[in-house]
Amino acid sequence: MSVPPHRVGVLAVDGVITFELAIPERILGTTTRADGTPLYEVRVGSVDAGPVRTSSGYRLQPEHGTEVLERAQTLVVPAVAGPHAPGPAGGPEREHDPRVLDLLRRAAGRKRIVGICTGAYTLAEAGLLDGRRATTHWAHAARFRRRFPQVRLDPDVLFVDDGDLLTSAGVAAGIDLCLHLVRRDHGVEVAAATARRNVVAPWREGGQAQFVEHHAPEESGTDTAAVRRWALEHLDRSPGVDELAARASMSVRTFTRRFRAETGTSPGRWLAAQRLDRVRRLLESTDLPVEQIAARTGFGTTAALRHRLHTEIGMAPLAYRRAHRPPPTG
Repeated sequence: MSVPPHRVGVLAVDGVITFELAIPERILGTTTRADGTPLYEVRVGSVDAGPVRTSSGYRLQPEHGTEVLERAQTLVVPAVAGPHAPGPAGGPEREHDPRVLDLLRRAAGRKRIVGICTGAYTLAEAGLLDGRRATTHWAHAARFRRRFPQVRLDPDVLFVDDGDLLTSAGVAAGIDLCLHLVRRDHGVEVAAATARRNVVAPWREGGQAQFVEHHAPEESGTDTAAVRRWALEHLDRSPGVDELAARASMSVRTFTRRFRAETGTSPGRWLAAQRLDRVRRLLESTDLPVEQIAARTGFGTTAALRHRLHTEIGMAPLAYRRAHRPPPTG
């Protein structure tokens, strides 16, 4: 008997930014099993099943009300523009609709809740992020921190996975977060297929820096692409920044600066993401013992691999393999 699709409810409120509102359907709604059956059921609802004003100057009419939000297993709160989360030169703030805050408070602890971009403001105003890690668009970070000092805000990352509460930075980071949900639920291969279907990058690590005023390399012909290709072919050697810089014929300082300018993250974080990605692919697609996977990905020991995997996704290697490999047929 097939497992029914995971139910996703997307909350539409006045001021919603339509791009972010559409991300869950575009990413999760196009994620399927190998036979084409959907893995997620995505529905958009408003608190009174009525129309909402968008940030783009038009109204939209969701097909559903709170019933789809109440029954959802994952509840997504997209970005809101204007008074809820004003920009640096924004005007006076107003509180959210009390019905929205009540909905979120009742969902806390019972559902997975996702805030995209300034959707984090809504979660914070409902009190869901008190004492929790979160992020939001870098341009709103200072104001967010003043308004919600009890939240452990990290404005320098693309998204934060804090278990049942997940938040992202702006625009494309919402895509990254939804792909992260697919990887978390169904593994790397399914997420990669969804990314290919939508013609987007399959992986940008959550800890990668938001693209804020990064400068391009000063000279042509000195990029780090060739070294990155080499590193991917030699992950078993666990190359360090010193070795990569030497292969690029740069000082460590220059190499790190250029690497960050080209990728948006540090060499160390990039390497860690690639090694973990390789681990997940090998667990999903091979029967290699965990010891061999640890050796091939530069972790060296199963203990080191197990610690990293548990820290990132809360699962041991064999549990991850069981959860993300199709059951035997026949």
